Amino acid sequence: MDTKAFFKLSYGLYIVTSKDHNHESGCVINTMTQVTSEPSQVCVTLNKENYTTQLIQKSGVLNVSVLLEKVSMDTIRQFGFQCGKDVNKFEGIDYEEDQNGVKYLTQESAAMFVCKVNKTVDVGTHLMFICEVQDTKVLEEGTVLTYAAYHEKKNGTTPKSAPSYVEVKDKTGWRCDVCGFIYEGETLPEGYICPICKVDASHFHKIENLS
Repeated sequence: MDTKAFFKLSYGLYIVTSKDHNHESGCVINTMTQVTSEPSQVCVTLNKENYTTQLIQKSGVLNVSVLLEKVSMDTIRQFGFQCGKDVNKFEGIDYEEDQNGVKYLTQESAAMFVCKVNKTVDVGTHLMFICEVQDTKVLEEGTVLTYAAYHEKKNGTTPKSAPSYVEVKDKTGWRCDVCGFIYEGETLPEGYICPICKVDASHFHKIENLS
């Protein structure tokens, strides 16, 4: 089975945020889909182990920011490859709050969706939240970032917690144990820093050609 076929499916790239009392966080996802127009409903799927998932389960509310193609990899790294328990995801980020008190990005975003969870479906490693859309806002005109463009134009990687993650088994080199980025080559350069998640060389491990 050629797992690269999954990269051909049409996805967007989004940042979903939530808040429960004094705790807040957000993460990058590529699994938001409109399911009905009347009433307006969307489904959003997140890994069970994500801190953001836990906040959504407790609060029943979330916000989704639709990312523009111009979004920086620093923003992707901040929300996609760190845990909200350990860092303030919103540090240095332009944001506002919706009517539920949930922060959403006002930078590098085309639109935002305010959502209230109506139903939660267990799909194994992930939870699918079927949500009523309470409010929406267009933030900026521009080309939105697709999952394909994230890989092709930004050389982006996919965290293991993502539903679209597939393990690469046909490369030789060094793999980052944080974000999965692979440096191809027999020797990792001295002082190498991961171009995706910015960790140092100690997080890279040698991999062999497994194809």
